[in-house]
Amino acid sequence: MGVKVNVSKQYRSDSKKDNIRKGQKGRVKGDRGRDTFSLDASFETGDELIVLFGRSGSGKTTTLRCIAGLETPDSGSIIVNDQIYFDSSSGINLQPQYRKPGYVFQNYALFPHMNVKKNITYGLKGWDKEKKEERMFEMLRLLHIGGLEDRYPSQLSGGQKQRVALARALAPNPQILLLDEPFSALDMVVRMRLRERIKAIQKELGIPVLFITHSPEEAFSLADRVVVLHDGKVHQAGTPREVFYSPVDRNVAELVGVSNIFDDAKVIESLSSGTIVESKGLNFITHCQVCTSEKISLGVRPENVHLKSYDDGLFLGEGNVFAGTVIDITDKGSSKLMAVELDGSEFILLCEVPTRLSGDIGLSRVVVEISPDDVLVFE
Repeated sequence: MGVKVNVSKQYRSDSKKDNIRKGQKGRVKGDRGRDTFSLDASFETGDELIVLFGRSGSGKTTTLRCIAGLETPDSGSIIVNDQIYFDSSSGINLQPQYRKPGYVFQNYALFPHMNVKKNITYGLKGWDKEKKEERMFEMLRLLHIGGLEDRYPSQLSGGQKQRVALARALAPNPQILLLDEPFSALDMVVRMRLRERIKAIQKELGIPVLFITHSPEEAFSLADRVVVLHDGKVHQAGTPREVFYSPVDRNVAELVGVSNIFDDAKVIESLSSGTIVESKGLNFITHCQVCTSEKISLGVRPENVHLKSYDDGLFLGEGNVFAGTVIDITDKGSSKLMAVELDGSEFILLCEVPTRLSGDIGLSRVVVEISPDDVLVFE
């Protein structure tokens, strides 16, 4: 059971048509800012909550649309709960009405002329009246929207609209639930509550849920597994902890918030417990084992950089300890983002410090400490 996706699809912009429409001469690029876009997505999951994570234009929505049958891949296969939705080698391509996915769009797509009851039961064609009513009340209970059945979309808050859209998608008992950035227009508190509701619904129904987001925080808090897409390709798939703390390459590292990246790193010495690596004129100790022939980069998350005041000089201890100067501070409310220029290097290190722990550190000399466990290594 679960989802198996292995699809390829190529898009080419119709430059001639675009030129006529836009009144321009010469070549223009397509919606994704390039002349062609290739999707080459392959991943396999169980009956769990899967987050498709990546920047805008990375292929997340296209992947969902291929699963739903709204777009047809050029080649490959899509299997959901052992049912073949698409297989280019055998000519199988189920139409959307036979796949029957639950699909929630970013803009909810509720019917404004229908009340909540009719919106929820819209997909229950062929059900008798009593079963429709029973299913509708079951969805009201599941989504915690009891008492709203007679209201119209214009009378609902954003969070209520989203719950109604989810209820409508789940009412026909879909094999799979597809969610395309469903919480992007909601405020933080409502988003947090709906995330917890989605997780509870997935556990209760036991169906695969594919959720699109470009928010690292949302991906980490929601997912059983994260699939990272970049430029139409899956760069990494794994648990949130695997993806966020062991990114396989620079693209994934940047996506998950590793903003301190040291390129063209060189192995200086291999240790029994790790490796000494040089980059930007600085030597780092990492507990990762690195082959000397590998071309690597180092990464450090801003929240894993620890600062203290430079009082009585620099006292070297175990791990990575450097001297530097804070040259800029951005107050983010609950934390402060500090830019530190390290001695002996032109690199500007970003450090995120909880406001309550920032003390008297200002635009001054500081000591930087980074644990070897927090120095990531990737290609």
